[in-house]
Amino acid sequence: MAGGETSQLNLDQAHAVYVASPTEETLRGLMDSARGLIFHFARMYSRDHPDEDMVQAGYEGLIKALKRYDPDRGASFTTYASHLIRGEIRHYLRRESSYYRPGCLVDLQSRVERFIDERLVVTGEPPDAATIAEALNVREEGVVEVLRAGLVPLDSVDLSKVRSLRYESFRLPLEDRITLHNAIGKLSEVQRRVVDLLFYRDMTQQEAADELGTSQRQVSRLLHRSLATLHDALEGNDSSK
Repeated sequence: MAGGETSQLNLDQAHAVYVASPTEETLRGLMDSARGLIFHFARMYSRDHPDEDMVQAGYEGLIKALKRYDPDRGASFTTYASHLIRGEIRHYLRRESSYYRPGCLVDLQSRVERFIDERLVVTGEPPDAATIAEALNVREEGVVEVLRAGLVPLDSVDLSKVRSLRYESFRLPLEDRITLHNAIGKLSEVQRRVVDLLFYRDMTQQEAADELGTSQRQVSRLLHRSLATLHDALEGNDSSK
């Protein structure tokens, strides 16, 4: 079969052709068939056009899949290759850069990663951003920003795009959780401890004072300053200036 014909096959078909006749030509056909899948994952982690090294990492994942794939395990080659392609792209990005991520983004990023893995197992195909967005209640344009968090400096992530699609009862919208997290980040370490003890661990001011080895009056002062700082941050002011 000519390379041009092989390139028109889907990835499972191209893999079968290569296994039956492992030549340079059928390998090229296999790589051509995987191109769309590789660029799909590369674009998921890149707001702009994915760079050459990211795409190369995807092809490295494809070659690893080609060497390790065992059809007796039940998964299709496309499903197996998808895991390794995405894994190599993520490994490349995290090797190149590692940056701070707010906890709410860490949680959402983990949920996105799990959803992609689950969809690959169920359907054998990677979900698009719209499918992820609907399942996890985050706007489609925010999915890429979520995946980029931690891979690039936080100030280069457009957090304004990371918003909930719909309101959920008894749960803060995603954008409000990000705002609150950033506001708490403006507190000093001891102020954060006071907020944690009083609001997250439901202690009284006296119990918090005992935990911190200080007086109830000092805890009250710290609480007052903490709430003032949070108010300014949530209103868009910066009381530290």
